[in-house]
Amino acid sequence: MPSDTSAPTAPPTTSYRSLLRNREFAGLYASFTLTVAASTLSGFALGTLVDHQTRSPFLTAVSMYGATFATVLGALTLMSVADGSRPRRTIVVLQCVSLVGVAAQAIPGLPLAARFGLLLVLGFFQSLGTGARMGLLAEAVPTSAYVLARSLMNITSGGMAILGYAVGAVLLRYLSPQEVFVVAAALTSLGSVVVATTVREHSIRLTRRPGLRQTWTTNIALFSHSGQRALLLNLWVPNGLIVGCEALFISYAPDHAGALLAAGSAGMLLGDLTVGRLLTADRRRRYAYALRLLLAAPYLLFAIHPPMGVVMVAVFVASAGFAATLPLQEQLLELTPDPVRGQVQGVESAGRMTWQGIGAAIAGGVAQQVAPGVAVTALAIVSVVITVVSRPFVVRARAVRVKQAGA
Repeated sequence: MPSDTSAPTAPPTTSYRSLLRNREFAGLYASFTLTVAASTLSGFALGTLVDHQTRSPFLTAVSMYGATFATVLGALTLMSVADGSRPRRTIVVLQCVSLVGVAAQAIPGLPLAARFGLLLVLGFFQSLGTGARMGLLAEAVPTSAYVLARSLMNITSGGMAILGYAVGAVLLRYLSPQEVFVVAAALTSLGSVVVATTVREHSIRLTRRPGLRQTWTTNIALFSHSGQRALLLNLWVPNGLIVGCEALFISYAPDHAGALLAAGSAGMLLGDLTVGRLLTADRRRRYAYALRLLLAAPYLLFAIHPPMGVVMVAVFVASAGFAATLPLQEQLLELTPDPVRGQVQGVESAGRMTWQGIGAAIAGGVAQQVAPGVAVTALAIVSVVITVVSRPFVVRARAVRVKQAGA
């Protein structure tokens, strides 16, 4: 695999503090933090609004994760813009589009059909923004620090989700959902300013013009690679089904949904901190399978409808399993040529987000027919089965990576 010629020639990055001394990473990190906070607030506000208006588990679940359906459209059409020659400008423009969409949700009396339409538009452009951001991340930090950087961003995502759900629950006691959307729009705007003032444009990019043809050329090469296919399957499907379980929290326990979502975010934070910061690369890969099982197994307790304290502990423990994405993402990066890192990471993120939407839709649909607790248990069982059945393919992908490294 070609060496990362865009990586800074700085001393080895071995801690979060040393990462944050990198001005570009600090800018990407701050912008990402603000974006997650805005997304959490707006998603919680919209889910609450839809639940109050419809009392439908399906519509509530889809409203919280519906934007993820459109991310696959970005991956299939214009994701090559993530590897364009001016990624900073791309991120700023896409952040501005998100700002318009979030602000539009604040319009009083907006029909639900229009709100769901806005979700799809936002999901499409957010997927492109994620690809551009991850492409820049791979260039802004040394390759050896990539997992550490992703770990910090995942930890922050969990932390901001905890804070966002907690703050969102408080805000909704005093503000209307439309007013919470205004707060989310302000955070999105600030994120755009941070990127524009801290991140530079990178020149190690594709010479071909981004567009539909370039997107499809790279995607065909990506899915033709058996190792990358196996990694993408495991990054997308088990996680998406468990996010579907989380999408039923409002329907399962309306008065405790915020606490359950916060518990899940806290567990994810702990898992990413432990796996990204404390484990070596070899140990991360060794424990990846166990973490994927941990992600689903505690949700089997929902079958017996245990006390809420037990449910919160189960959700917390299970969410630590989301850290399995770190070693899988690390392997995917090692199998990816440098010039298309942004697009491949964008496709990975878009597929993962799309499967979150699919998981939420499946969960909501099942919960229309059976009790939410039964639906959660069913999705957890399917997630475990997929993880077990697909394990040999992931091991084979690891063998391909080792063979390439020794070639």
